[in-house]
Amino acid sequence: MVRTLVIPGYRGSGPGHWQDHFVRREAGALLVEQDDWDRPVLSDWLHRLEAALMEHPRNVLVGHSLGALLVAHLADRPAAAHVVGALMVAPADGARMARADPAFSSFAEMPTARLPFPSILVASRDDPYMSFAASRSFAASWGAALVDAGKAGHINIDSGHGHWPEAHVLAASLAGRAGDPGREAIPIGRPFPYQTVPYGAQFPARRQAQGV
Repeated sequence: MVRTLVIPGYRGSGPGHWQDHFVRREAGALLVEQDDWDRPVLSDWLHRLEAALMEHPRNVLVGHSLGALLVAHLADRPAAAHVVGALMVAPADGARMARADPAFSSFAEMPTARLPFPSILVASRDDPYMSFAASRSFAASWGAALVDAGKAGHINIDSGHGHWPEAHVLAASLAGRAGDPGREAIPIGRPFPYQTVPYGAQFPARRQAQGV
């Protein structure tokens, strides 16, 4: 059985955030808690995520913002063997954030290694924390399928993303590809009204003419 771990970013994902809705609605989903959501220290956050991963052999990760970037740091870590898929939504540009605020300095060096598990990166064209061009470049580096969400801000409460059904669809597809019973490994893009640009052979997604 595949377990879903939800990984928030800076300051967590409070009430009303789509990740909060996800944990409440998705059976068996667990939120990875950090000791201090206001002090993002890469080594501390990574240690907590790895500890959670080692508790179960097959995990799908659902990360947002700095939490999505945290997932990318798993590429060369032993705990990655416990990941069967990752959904990275609106990952933050750690280098860009560190230039603006030294509190993010531990996230300044962006990971570029290819992820050893299937992954999907959902990118917004007007995300204030990572440009779409950067998202496309990192998706290619990480071997992730890139989902173009159009102009969706940072895909959080401020951009109107409370309950966000698409997250369930994409996470379920990753679980389905890992052979989880009852999960359909849908071709990314078919029921999803966003353009999809595939990177990596694990996601032979079809492009849709319809955008957002």
